[in-house]
Amino acid sequence: MQKSITLVCAVVIGLNLYAQEDSTYWKNTTEFQKQFNNVSTELSTEKDTTYWIKEGEFSIQLNQVSFRNWAAGGINSYAAVFGINYDFNYAKGKKTWDNKLVLSYGNQSLDGDLRKTSDKIDFASKFGYTLSSKAYFGVLFSLKSQFTKGFNYPNTANYISKFAAPLYSGIGPGIDYKPNKYLSVFVAPATIQWVIISDEYLSEIGVFGNEAGQKVRTQFGAAVKMHYKKEIAKNIVFDTKLELFFDYLKNPQNIIVNWTGELNLKVNKFISAKFSADLIYDHNIIISNENGIPLGPRTQFKEMFGAGLSVKF
Repeated sequence: MQKSITLVCAVVIGLNLYAQEDSTYWKNTTEFQKQFNNVSTELSTEKDTTYWIKEGEFSIQLNQVSFRNWAAGGINSYAAVFGINYDFNYAKGKKTWDNKLVLSYGNQSLDGDLRKTSDKIDFASKFGYTLSSKAYFGVLFSLKSQFTKGFNYPNTANYISKFAAPLYSGIGPGIDYKPNKYLSVFVAPATIQWVIISDEYLSEIGVFGNEAGQKVRTQFGAAVKMHYKKEIAKNIVFDTKLELFFDYLKNPQNIIVNWTGELNLKVNKFISAKFSADLIYDHNIIISNENGIPLGPRTQFKEMFGAGLSVKF
């Protein structure tokens, strides 16, 4: 009997000691886990990309006309325009950084005669700092050019433009007014711009306001850039941009105008139609006829309509 009592006491004491050790173990383990989680959070290397808003669209517009035994006559034609419109904007606290890239290139075949219909490189980058709920201090950088040689059709003996000839680049500080999410008006009273003619032949003929042989012309003046984009009806988006420049150094009374307007109609997830128009007036650009005879400054206008594939990314 005495042995049984002794054995039971030993078991009870052992279980009690084990329970104490087990409690201490789990307590230490829980504390260690908390510390580990805190350190893991502090040392986390995952980058926060939630401050970026990115939106892009790739489009192919197609147009085709074909005739066979058509009494009224006509010319067979095929056309395709490829485009990329990409926005990548950053906002954190009072800092903003808006970037927009527009690329476009297209050709048309008229009975085997290939002609360029669209050619655009347009990039704008604007860094801003919030002054109020609707006003920002910002610095705007812009760059415009084209991909390939351009001709005054039907004359293809001499080209009238090419890549980086001309290339327009500018930078300037100003105030950006955004009364709502659709409209932005940027005013920069001290903007410097460069007109670059990298091609020897084009710089010699001086059709972009530069002196004969001058490859870089500097402009200093005031710039105004207005951008408006809104869905005006279901699946119909109106996007327009107006740029004005007043050159303090040369003919400040003349205003350089660059306007673009687009009406985008979404049929479904992949099919869309687009109407676009471009207007340019620059008194420094001399327009010539198809025979190469200079006509002087002229208002330049282009409009396009097409339907095709549109994919957002």
